Amino acid sequence: MSDQPAPVSAAPAPASAVAPATGGPPGGKPEIAFDEFAKVDLRVARILRAENHPSADRLLRLQVDDGSGTARQICAGIKGHYTPEDLVGRSIIIVANLAPRKIRGEESRGMLLAASDLPKDAASAAGERRVILLRPEADIAPGSIVS
Repeated sequence: MSDQPAPVSAAPAPASAVAPATGGPPGGKPEIAFDEFAKVDLRVARILRAENHPSADRLLRLQVDDGSGTARQICAGIKGHYTPEDLVGRSIIIVANLAPRKIRGEESRGMLLAASDLPKDAASAAGERRVILLRPEADIAPGSIVS
């Protein structure tokens, strides 16, 4: 007999333990083709100015530098999670090619990306909702491509 332990072989995980190739987390959105996702233009932007939206309780109106040479306005539902003073100078990630949209009378030309631990409508029933802005790990120029 040998004093060596018997070799251990990795058994494949049972089919029920392997995540399906399609789908996503419960309550997620429908699967899209890569070609559809590839249309989204994600860019780094720096917040130049932030203020309360003049006609909405939960919105902030942001002016951002997206690297184009012209400031871009984005309206974001992050009031209550961030104050305007905390945002100025921060780099964030935006969807740069989202069609402009009027939000409470103000044009919003893009969307910032943020993570949340609860859906908007579940926040009051389940407790305090956290919203965290997505941003680059290190300083990088406005307009930089996110991929």
